[in-house]
Amino acid sequence: MPGTMTDGKNPPSVQATFEDALAKLPNGYVDGHFGKRPWGVTVKRLEDGKRTWLYGEELSGTDIVSFNLYRLAGPILKPCEMSSTKVIEFVLGFETIIKKPPSPP
Repeated sequence: MPGTMTDGKNPPSVQATFEDALAKLPNGYVDGHFGKRPWGVTVKRLEDGKRTWLYGEELSGTDIVSFNLYRLAGPILKPCEMSSTKVIEFVLGFETIIKKPPSPP
């Protein structure tokens, strides 16, 4: 997330650090360096902020980097090897057990 704050004790997450660095890249084409090699990078952002596209080429070689980053409204549920229905039903039906303090003797 651009402008991510930390508490000074814990480093920002890799994702937050990545998004901060991406936010600093200008729209359009820019020259730069990666691994001491020259690169050309193009960044395009949708006006609504929901998608960022980056394409980079190593200018002295054949390496490339290309991706789309999507920022969608609201959370996206991605269950691990089970249906969304099962996850939702569990969370809605789960009840915690409230432990009562022991009665005085």
